[in-house]
Amino acid sequence: MTSETAVSTPTAISSTPSNRDYYWLRSFVAGGVAGCCAKTTIAPLDRVKILLQAQNPHYKHLGVFSTLTAVPKKEGFLGLYKGNGAMMVRIFPYGAIQFMAFDNYKKLLSKRLGISGHIHRLMAGSMAGMSAVICTYPLDMVRARLAFQVKGEHRYTGIANAFHTIYLKEGGFMGFYRGLTPTLIGMAPYAGFSFFTFGTLKSLGLKHFPEMLGRPSSDNPDVLILKTYVNLLCGGVAGAIAQTISYPLDVARRRMQLGAVLPDSDKCVSLSKTLSYVYNEYGIKKGLYRGLSLNYIRCVPSQAVAFTTYEFMKQVLHLN
Repeated sequence: MTSETAVSTPTAISSTPSNRDYYWLRSFVAGGVAGCCAKTTIAPLDRVKILLQAQNPHYKHLGVFSTLTAVPKKEGFLGLYKGNGAMMVRIFPYGAIQFMAFDNYKKLLSKRLGISGHIHRLMAGSMAGMSAVICTYPLDMVRARLAFQVKGEHRYTGIANAFHTIYLKEGGFMGFYRGLTPTLIGMAPYAGFSFFTFGTLKSLGLKHFPEMLGRPSSDNPDVLILKTYVNLLCGGVAGAIAQTISYPLDVARRRMQLGAVLPDSDKCVSLSKTLSYVYNEYGIKKGLYRGLSLNYIRCVPSQAVAFTTYEFMKQVLHLN
C-alpha cells in the first residue's frame, strides 16, 4: 500500500511553515496520483469483482475470465470501465489521505504513546485505512452502484444523478454510509496487514540485502529505496495476505452498499445478517470468497503500478 522509506528532510525544507505546508501538499499529490494510476490499470477487474460479489443476474453463472469476455460483448469495451470516473474522484483523496495518515499515525504512536516496532505499522495502517474510508465512503458507494449497472437496465444516469437519487430515496445523508460498519471492520485488518507486511519485508530487505534489493533515491542519494521489482514482490505478498483475511467482510460491504439494487436486499441489513445469509445461501467458496481469485490477480499489477508511481512521484516532488 505504501513505502516506508525513511525521509531525510533537508534543512531548507523543514525550516519554515511555508515549506512544511508544501511538503504536505506534495505528499498529498504523490499518494493521489499513485492511487489513480493503480486503480485505472485494474479498473476492468474491479468491475468484474463487483458483478461477481453481488451475484449480478447477467453474470452470476460465469467465472472471472468468462465475465471479462462477456462484459465487452454485452456492454462494449468501455463497459469494463463503468464506474471508473467515480472511482477516480474517490481514489485520489483516498490514496492521498491514506499515505499521509499512515505517516502521521506512526509518529503519533511512537512519539506520543511510546508504541514502536512492527506493531505500530499494523496499528497505524489500520487507522490510516479507516480514516481514508470515512472521508471517501460516499464516493465509493456511488462508484459501486454505477459499476453494478448493466447496459439497458440503468437506474442512474451518472455520478450526480446517483448522489441525488440515493439522497432522496435512501434516507438522506446517512444513505451514503450504508455498509460503513463492515467496511471499517474489513479495512482495519486489510490496511493494517498490508502496511505491516510490506513495511516489515522492506525493512528486513534493506537491512540485510541493501545492495541487492535497494538503490539510492534520485532526489536524495542518502535515502535507500527498494528496486521496482522488489516493491512489486513485497506489495503482492502484502496484498494477498491482507485480502485473504478481510475478503468476506468486503463481500458483505458490497452487498450492503448496493442495497435496494439487489432483489434480496432485505436479507442484507446488517453485517452479521449479510454474512450469515451469504454463507447459508451460497457457501464459502461461491459466497464469502466468490471473486477472491480475481483479487489475487489484481494484486500484482495494482501494487506494481502503485509502488512504482509513488516512488517516482516522491522523487519528482523531492519527498525523500
